[in-house]
Amino acid sequence: MNFDLSKILFLDIETVSQRRSYDELDEHIQPLWDRKAAQLGKNDPESTPKALYERAGIYAEFGKIVCISVGMFSKQGSFHIKSYYGHDEKQLLDDFAAMLNKDKIQQFCAHNGKEFDFPYIARRMLVNGIRIPAILDMSGKKPWETPYIDTMELWKFGDYKSYTSLALLCAILNIPTPKDDIDGSEVGSVYWEEDDLERIRTYCQKDVLAVAQLMRRYNYEPLIRDSEIVFSN
Repeated sequence: MNFDLSKILFLDIETVSQRRSYDELDEHIQPLWDRKAAQLGKNDPESTPKALYERAGIYAEFGKIVCISVGMFSKQGSFHIKSYYGHDEKQLLDDFAAMLNKDKIQQFCAHNGKEFDFPYIARRMLVNGIRIPAILDMSGKKPWETPYIDTMELWKFGDYKSYTSLALLCAILNIPTPKDDIDGSEVGSVYWEEDDLERIRTYCQKDVLAVAQLMRRYNYEPLIRDSEIVFSN
């Protein structure tokens, strides 16, 4: 593979349910989640909408973004990481959109980004009344015209039958794993029960670094050294 990594914005998002629990859902949203849960639990008759609500964060209609971490290589070769995070989803999305428009970002890269990160961000921007930056607006574009690089899709080499996690690819390609604290299934409890946004931000940043490292492997380039990583406020 031969990518110009200096032109790519690497990213990862962390999402949670819009409410702490099923019982706190608005009365007009709860029956809509019930319908969604019926689909999710059709193979498990004992599953209830309340029990399945812990999965609500992965659906843009019932979840929200609490962190977007991005990384980019500088001309000097260092890797700069910055996060947009907080309880106010509209504010963090506003700030993220402003950065995209200001810096004229032309290409995104994420792991499973085409199926999750990229459309989730666009949908939540629409929900929050934020004009979607051109790079995220895929309406009318053909698949080969999209500015997205998906590290999971690259690993498939044309095979569309399987999902391969970022953690597994890091393990088999000898990339330091970012999964040394929490994993995606725990983000909701860390947010709602521990109120620990800093922990979520750190986890998200590690995933961004892992995606960039994976692309370096795909490019047959040496991994980013710790001394080359710069965290921005």
